[in-house]
Amino acid sequence: MDEILPRLPFERILKKVGARRVSQDALEEFASVMEERLLEVSKDAVELAKHAGRKTLIYEDVKLSRKKIF
Repeated sequence: MDEILPRLPFERILKKVGARRVSQDALEEFASVMEERLLEVSKDAVELAKHAGRKTLIYEDVKLSRKKIF
């Protein structure tokens, strides 16, 4: 998958939970997994909005999608 988001925020997350150092390979894998999950939630939320006949994505769409995916 192509990189969508910058890697530094992912490294910060890993360090915030206790990683002292993060290898480049680990960072890339973690970021890839998180981007895949973000895309799943995003796509599902958009589908929920479309199904409801709306063009606007609302809080409830994201919340429902998050519950379905995670």
